[in-house]
Amino acid sequence: MLLVVDAGNTNVVFAVRDQDTWRGTWRIRTDAQRTSDEYAVWLLALIGHSGLRREDVEAAVIGTVVPAALYHLRRLCREWFNVEPLVARASLDWGFEIRVDNPNEVGADRLLNALSGHKRFGGPLIVVDFGTATTFDVVDKTGAYLGGVICPGINLSLEALHQAAARLPRIGIGRPQSVIGRSTVPAMQSGVYWGYVGLIEGLLGRIKAEFGGPMKVVATGGLAPLFAEGTMMIEHIEPDLTLDGLRMLAARNPVPVLPRERTRLIETE
Repeated sequence: MLLVVDAGNTNVVFAVRDQDTWRGTWRIRTDAQRTSDEYAVWLLALIGHSGLRREDVEAAVIGTVVPAALYHLRRLCREWFNVEPLVARASLDWGFEIRVDNPNEVGADRLLNALSGHKRFGGPLIVVDFGTATTFDVVDKTGAYLGGVICPGINLSLEALHQAAARLPRIGIGRPQSVIGRSTVPAMQSGVYWGYVGLIEGLLGRIKAEFGGPMKVVATGGLAPLFAEGTMMIEHIEPDLTLDGLRMLAARNPVPVLPRERTRLIETE
């Protein structure tokens, strides 16, 4: 089985893949200071509850946009699953060109979305990821990654609105029934939701115009279904796009070998 770890700015998602089936998916709040032992206590309990065994994990792959979390996640794989994880980075074999000024600056999640999105839908393609930041990533017909756009995520926008305006309350995100709000909270909900839909449609339109041809649009992330309700420009919703990209990346690249000192320790256990 393959252990897949997607460490984002808000949550770390763990998943186990057995041949063609996801056997379990679990998430925990991202904390760069969380130790490998803390992860293990939580994760091994969930794996066992799902009827799986950690001994059956034969390989692992990690994608992270939080560099400080990588040490503990890598150690989790080594100490508790006895595997050396493959870490998603630009220098690996992605199967496509990364046509940006500095490939090492591109977040792993964006390349993973491009890999998985093109494999599923072909290209040209725009992948919209509703995460802590909302990203728009552009893939051409051959699968080459061309760059994209990074915007503040919707929850960041909501928190900034509450923090900066003393009389505006903290609100949840939802699709209001009307654009014109008749009190403060509905007016805020309308501005956030329909304003964000306007941002999505505006950027998609400009990207397509600059690209110079028709493009498919796929969305991922927890808020993708909510915003897809407000626009016809999002054609597909794929919640597991990043996880699937990690699986595909692991299939393309050699399985790393445990450091020699760790291998000797395992042999003596």
